[in-house]
Amino acid sequence: MKDFLTFIRERGVAGFAIGFIVGGAVSKLVTALVVDIINPLLSLVLQNTGQLAQAKFVIGNAEILWGHFLMALIDFLILAFVVYFLFKKLGLERLDAKKKT
Repeated sequence: MKDFLTFIRERGVAGFAIGFIVGGAVSKLVTALVVDIINPLLSLVLQNTGQLAQAKFVIGNAEILWGHFLMALIDFLILAFVVYFLFKKLGLERLDAKKKT
């Protein structure tokens, strides 16, 4: 058991698990921001009376859901910015340091 705990401390497994859980929560928060706040504001600007996610144009039998893609793109950009900002501000690049011998 002692070796296992040493392995967890040296490899940062606990930090990775915490980061994974927090990352999931941040992802949900960013999605809510996009869906509940940014989506309605963009709908007003683009004069789309419905939900932005349902904005589309039709070519023949194909429906191009550009609104859904735009929402996913905004979601990704915000999440990437948050991850980058936290990574730099918290100095997380130091977590990958090699074990001192």
